[in-house]
Amino acid sequence: MAANTNRETIVVADEKAIAEAAAHRLINRLEEAKDRAAICLTGGSSPQGLYRLLAEEPWRSRVPWGRVHWFIGDDRFVPEDDPLSNMGMARRLFLDKVGVPRGNVHPIPTDADDPENAANLNQHTIREFYGAGRLDPARPLFDLVLMGVGPDGHTASLFPGQRELDEKERWVVGVAKAGMEPWVPRVTLTFPALASTREMLFIVDGAGKRDIVRRVFSGEDLPAARAYSDGALVWLLDRAAAPEGHHG
Repeated sequence: MAANTNRETIVVADEKAIAEAAAHRLINRLEEAKDRAAICLTGGSSPQGLYRLLAEEPWRSRVPWGRVHWFIGDDRFVPEDDPLSNMGMARRLFLDKVGVPRGNVHPIPTDADDPENAANLNQHTIREFYGAGRLDPARPLFDLVLMGVGPDGHTASLFPGQRELDEKERWVVGVAKAGMEPWVPRVTLTFPALASTREMLFIVDGAGKRDIVRRVFSGEDLPAARAYSDGALVWLLDRAAAPEGHHG
């Protein structure tokens, strides 16, 4: 698909190497940002090694915590202390451990009345941060957007065959029915909001992901194949997840 014409693929040995490569890329983007920076986090198991690294030296000292703002690409509509919460996981693994200033973390407000309301509140927060109601490709919202891919090809909470895939105007939408387990409602950023970044970095590991990566790379119409970036678009894989012909 045309959306992926600028895709770069990086294959490293294993999960540990993925976490270190991702940490390097994150630090590089933060160093390029002149003043405040914005990172959009992702859920799932693949980024957890990166999150743990950021809480440890030497990485911890390399992050200018005071000027970095943390957002999340999607979340389950559950309280933040629920094990299913993506932002809750990020807080437990690194944000709370490093003492990030409270005002620098911008979770999806899952204590709102419903997912639609949470989406509207989150969109308002992001637009206030960005300082405009329309995205300008020349002025990215994020410095780095982390992404993952599910076994069905979903990314963020954008599932195959659902109307949210075609959203062009709104930056954040509620997803009443998830496309796979856990069957809780979601709130997700849309493709245009996720694309407004200097770099979109997919982090994918494990042999269980090899088939879906192959399908995405072959151009099948899956959400992860539709994802695009106004900046760099990088897939960081370990050898187990890399399909034949993509071994670095």
